[in-house]
Amino acid sequence: MRLNKVVFTDAEPIDGYGPGFFRIGGKVHEGPVLTGPKGTSPWAGYDDAEPLAALAGEIDVIFIGTGAEIAHIPAALRARLEGLGLGVETMNSPAAARTYNVLLSEGRRVALALIPV
Repeated sequence: MRLNKVVFTDAEPIDGYGPGFFRIGGKVHEGPVLTGPKGTSPWAGYDDAEPLAALAGEIDVIFIGTGAEIAHIPAALRARLEGLGLGVETMNSPAAARTYNVLLSEGRRVALALIPV
């Protein structure tokens, strides 16, 4: 078996999470966060579409982690992002973090918006 080191380019991988926080690239971030090719920053949640829309052209897919349980995101948010040509995938936050890390390790153009568990 051959093992290869995973390289995450400029984006930071999700290292872990817990109640109310995420550990991304070795740093703890409290509350909702957005991470991707522009780094990691706080995110105000579903009503804060601007930072997500700003990723159009830089990424192909944005994963939205909806917390401990999968939930629908507001239809207006989905329509806006899809109208900009972004793929939008929603799942619970743990699954979104795992999926993001896998695709990031493959060099895919992805971003992740997370609501804490």
